[in-house]
Amino acid sequence: MLNLLKFKEKAEYEDARETSLSGAEAYAIYGKEVAGHLAKVGGAPAFSAGVESLRVGEVEELWDMAAIAMYPSRSAMVEMTSSPEYQASTVHRTAGLAGQLNIELVGPRGVWLKQQEANKK
Repeated sequence: MLNLLKFKEKAEYEDARETSLSGAEAYAIYGKEVAGHLAKVGGAPAFSAGVESLRVGEVEELWDMAAIAMYPSRSAMVEMTSSPEYQASTVHRTAGLAGQLNIELVGPRGVWLKQQEANKK
């Protein structure tokens, strides 16, 4: 799953709690918790980086970050996102994000796939 992320300047929790967290800081809490949720279903965070510039194309505004989460299957992703533990973590995602695109990718190549194949041996 490719995630394109745009952060709020200041985190805004739905329960109106007071916080000094930025949107990026609130999302970082979510990201740390999600790593554990991913592990439970055989997935892993594979990559994340800040967006620096746009080289080709045009957009009104750049995303702040791109991240890739790897799942062993679509059913593993559904299992994770349906769990009460994961649902509890989403409060930080919602507080921190001004916008996001989640793009399902298929046919992974590279390091993560090689690690998965090695783990099966």
